[in-house]
Amino acid sequence: MKTVVTITRDLVLTSVVERLLSDSYRILLFSSLQASLDYIYNSLPDVLVVEIGAEDTQTVSLLNGLKADPSFGHLPVLAVISDCCTLPGGDFLIVDDFVRHTCLETDLRTRIELCISRAERVVEVNPLTRLPGNITISKQLQKRLDAGEIFGLAYADLDHFKPYNDRYGFSRGDEVLKMLGRLILNSVKEKQPLGSFVGHIGGDDFIYIMDYSDIEAVSHIIGSNFDRIIPTFYDAEDRARGYIESVDREGEARTFPLISLSIGITHNKFRKFTHYGEMAEVASEMKKYAKSIKGSCCKMDRRRYDRTGEVCP
Repeated sequence: MKTVVTITRDLVLTSVVERLLSDSYRILLFSSLQASLDYIYNSLPDVLVVEIGAEDTQTVSLLNGLKADPSFGHLPVLAVISDCCTLPGGDFLIVDDFVRHTCLETDLRTRIELCISRAERVVEVNPLTRLPGNITISKQLQKRLDAGEIFGLAYADLDHFKPYNDRYGFSRGDEVLKMLGRLILNSVKEKQPLGSFVGHIGGDDFIYIMDYSDIEAVSHIIGSNFDRIIPTFYDAEDRARGYIESVDREGEARTFPLISLSIGITHNKFRKFTHYGEMAEVASEMKKYAKSIKGSCCKMDRRRYDRTGEVCP
């Protein structure tokens, strides 16, 4: 069931939304956009319905910031405005559509369905985590490199995830992936609300972009919190033993430890990258190094390079 987050203090609008949509959508109500941000960061709803008054500059500012963020720009926003006012902010308000109060009964459901439909067609997102996918990730990296930005890139990957899927099934595996996506997004945005980016490559592979000076510390926080949360995704018996019994890729029965998280990090502070693939390759290399170490681990590329791109002795 798709989720509609509604931002309003108007009890009439609340009643209309619940009456028209509750049969097909999960409805969550917040009194302000500010109050809803924690939920949005953690759960990424399918659409926002936001009531905006003529002088509501704070909501306009928050909305524009949310839509300008590459991790949330794909989130469709339907503005609800009164019959006698224009949209505040004029051309500076970034929304996907709007509906007036007098048209709520006839147009609200259709406008919401159109917003979601357009977002699903136009924007490439992972259907499980609703995070931007490969095309957006590549564009984000290349755009930053072309602009000469200095930033850090982290590549996160789960260890022993396949045995977990084999043991518990894909639906429970999907819950682990959704948890990891929320954990990364929330941790990154808590430290760097503006200018950061989180993407889902696919499967159990995620990337995030941050200021290079903060990305390692945040990665350690992500790994630590992941280790604290992941035991809750196991049955009590497996959790108590600290491992599960499954089969490896050769079909041989063996035991596997609880899922851990490996993170590889690189940045372009001391090395020039011209193509996003070059930078992604180094992050992947560091991720492989992290995976060679038992348990959750994050490894950052600390090598220095000369002007030709060779590692300095």
